Amino acid sequence: MTISRPARAAGHMAGRQIKRTIWSGVLAGVGLAAFIDETVFHQLLHWHHFYDKSTLAVGLVSDGLFHAGGFVAMVAGLFLLADTLRRDGFVPKRWWAALLAGAGGFQLYDGLVQHKLLGLHQIRYHVAVWPYDLTWNLTAFVMIVAGAVLMTGRAGVARSAMFRSDADTAA
Repeated sequence: MTISRPARAAGHMAGRQIKRTIWSGVLAGVGLAAFIDETVFHQLLHWHHFYDKSTLAVGLVSDGLFHAGGFVAMVAGLFLLADTLRRDGFVPKRWWAALLAGAGGFQLYDGLVQHKLLGLHQIRYHVAVWPYDLTWNLTAFVMIVAGAVLMTGRAGVARSAMFRSDADTAA
């Protein structure tokens, strides 16, 4: 039994939309984690800068570049989200799964590579750092596992009118 060309094309397009949904969630998750890290730990608590091996001015510039990178990731994720919504291919369960996986992946990368391997900065200074590292990395791991669990199983395209710009509001 062969599959018709239109059916194959429809399956291919559905797969592309799911990939767009997932990439949108991953990028938004990276952007969200970077935003929270920058806002809470860098600006509000003053625990560290993105790069702490130089002067305060260099640390502030590195924070600005880090913040810009997180913002670009968020904007790109939201543009992909808008595109999947426009094409009626948004899969909410996959998007939330990818958001959690993206945020957790970013946080685990930050905790293992930037904090430990490269030594760009620590979460805190002048305290026992291991409880902070453990909490940071375990939180990242939990987000990744939650994203992986959500990624499994059935998930459908959003059919709700709140996700459609062409919905009939007179109903």
